Parts: sequence; structure tokens; C-alpha cells
Amino acid sequence: MFLSDYFDSLEKRWHKFQHETHPHFFGILYRIMAISVCLFVVGVLLYTITALPPFGSPDNPTSNEVVAKYIEDGLQDTGATNIVAGIILDYRAFDTFGESCVLFVAVLSVIIILRHVGEPDPYDQLLREMEEPRHDIIMKKSALLLVPISMMFGIYVVVNGHLSPGGGFSGGAIIGSALIMYASAYGTKKAHEFYSFDIYKRIVFFSLLFYGLAKGYVFFMAANHLKTGIPKGIPGSIFSAGLILPLNICVGLVVSGSMYVLFVLFSKGEMA
Repeated sequence: MFLSDYFDSLEKRWHKFQHETHPHFFGILYRIMAISVCLFVVGVLLYTITALPPFGSPDNPTSNEVVAKYIEDGLQDTGATNIVAGIILDYRAFDTFGESCVLFVAVLSVIIILRHVGEPDPYDQLLREMEEPRHDIIMKKSALLLVPISMMFGIYVVVNGHLSPGGGFSGGAIIGSALIMYASAYGTKKAHEFYSFDIYKRIVFFSLLFYGLAKGYVFFMAANHLKTGIPKGIPGSIFSAGLILPLNICVGLVVSGSMYVLFVLFSKGEMA
């Protein structure tokens, strides 16, 4: 309790020093640092481009045995008839895990930026201040028809991602757009009744936790030449491809929720 009070007091003093005592100095310092970081990143990217091999060259690093491995052994190794799903959720599963974490971190970063000392959570504050949409009967009736269809199609794309083009990212984007459509037609406050920020945090937390533990277990067992005990099923059936189906669901939940929450945070058109 003592440490908590101390850090709260320290944070308030720093906020006062930054925004009341020397606001002009910190404004200039912020702009200088932002421009410096951007120039540094641009320089690194330009330097990286100069090291890339010529496009289409036969000795290009992408034209190696890895491509042949994915194409020839992908179905046998992963059980997924969609090679792309097998690559991003099996061979390179932790890359996809990192991308999903980036979405969650992006939402948290926006909330941190919006937050001011002593003020309530910016997500809930925006919901209280947000104007409800005008009574547009055409928009509401259209949403009443399109939202369920979009949700069902998004779920279909997610759960069939290991069988056909689609998966967690594309299906999650469709589900997220359906949530945004509903909020645009009926108001964010009404949508908040069944999809609040607390629900979003819990869904994303458990999705990322399951993803990390599941693939960590698989990689640990495979690195030690042990059997995971997870059946791949019959290729082409809905319950196949091992963990790819549940991992696609986890990614879809993260993507759809992050899209909707970012929409709410930016719906007023400003960051304060």
C-alpha cells in the first residue's frame, strides 16, 4: 500500500512537472525524439532494402529447399489441406503468436496514450461521452439483416481456415466488421452490453495463453523427439490438422475484438 501511494504521488508530480511547469519544453523534446526515431527507422529499412537479392534470381534465398518442404510435406506434417494455414500455424506458429500479441499490445498502447492521471478508464469514458447514432431506420434494418450473416460467414472462414483459404485473421476481420456495423447502427453503448472491454480482455488473455501453452508444448515435445499425442485427423475433415483449428479460433477472437475496441477508442475522431 505504501509503495502504491508513493508511485501514485510520484506519477502526479511528474505529470504536473511535464504539463504545467514546462509544457513548451516537453512539446519540443517530444517532436525532436519522434522525428529522430522515424528517421532512424527509415534509415534502417532503406539499408535493409539495399541488401535484398535481385527479384527473380535463381539463387534467391527464397528459392531453396524450404519452399519444396512446405509444398511436398506440408499435408503430411500438419494435416492441413490449406498449405498457408499449415505454414503460419504450424511451421511458423510463434510468428503468428507474435502478430496476435502485437494487436493486443496496440490496443493497450492506445489506452495508455488516452489515459490521464486521475481520470477513469478512457474506454468507459468514451462510451459515456459518445453520441448515439441518429434514428436511421434503413441503417438499423440493414444491420439487422447483415450482422448475423456477416458473423456466420466470419465463423465459417475461421473454422474452415485449415481446409480452404481463410483462417483466423481474415475470419476475425469479418467478425470484427460485423461488430462495428452493429455499433454504428445501434450505438456503441448498446453493443457494450454484450461486448465490453472487460470481456475483450478476458477473451484475448485466455486465447493468447492457450495459444502460447499449446504451441510451447508441441515445440518442446518435437524438439525432444517425443510424440505429442495430438491426432492430425483425416485431411479434409473439419476436425483435422491437429491444433490448427483451435489456434485459428484463438487468432480470430483476438483480431475481431481488437478491431472493434480500436474502433470504439477512435470513434470520436481524436486521441484525447
